[in-house]
Amino acid sequence: MGLVPYGFRGEAAKGRSTPGVALQVSRCGRPLRQVSVSQADHPVAAAGEETRAPRLDAMPFFDIQKRLGVDLDRWMTIQSAEQPHKLSSRCHAFEKEWIECSHGIGVIRAEKECKLEYDDFVECLLRQKTMKRLSAIMRQRDKLIKEGKYTPPPHHQGKEDPRP
Repeated sequence: MGLVPYGFRGEAAKGRSTPGVALQVSRCGRPLRQVSVSQADHPVAAAGEETRAPRLDAMPFFDIQKRLGVDLDRWMTIQSAEQPHKLSSRCHAFEKEWIECSHGIGVIRAEKECKLEYDDFVECLLRQKTMKRLSAIMRQRDKLIKEGKYTPPPHHQGKEDPRP
C-alpha cells in the first residue's frame, strides 16, 4: 500500500499551500482512507513551509455531557445504557445481544451475521408479529361468536357479577 498525493498539483499551480493530506491506496489502486502527510514527505508544502500557519488537529465533537457528568439523553439513544430510575427497558436483552454481536466487525458484516439478533430487537420494539397474531385471534373469536360455536364468559362481555 502506498500514499498518493491528493489535490497537490492543482493547489501548487495556484500558488497556495496545500493541506498535508494524502489518500492511502490499496494494491489495486483504489483509495482506502485519508492519512495526514508530514511536511517533509509533502513536496509542495516543504517549499512553502515558512508561509503556512501551524496546523492544529481539532476534534469534531465535544462530549459535554460526559465531561460534566450529566446524562440527559444517552438513556434514550441506547436502551442498554444506565437508566435514570434504574428500570431496564423492555427490549434491553435483545439490544444487548445485537450490540455484542455487531461490535467491532463492521457494518457490512454485522448486517449479514447479526440479522437474527437485529430482527428480534426490532420485533421487540415494534411488536408487529405479536399484533398480527392477536388480530388473527380476535378475527377467529368474532367468527366463532357469529356462528354460535363460542360464547364468551360474562366478564368478557361486560356483564360482571356484582361484588360484595
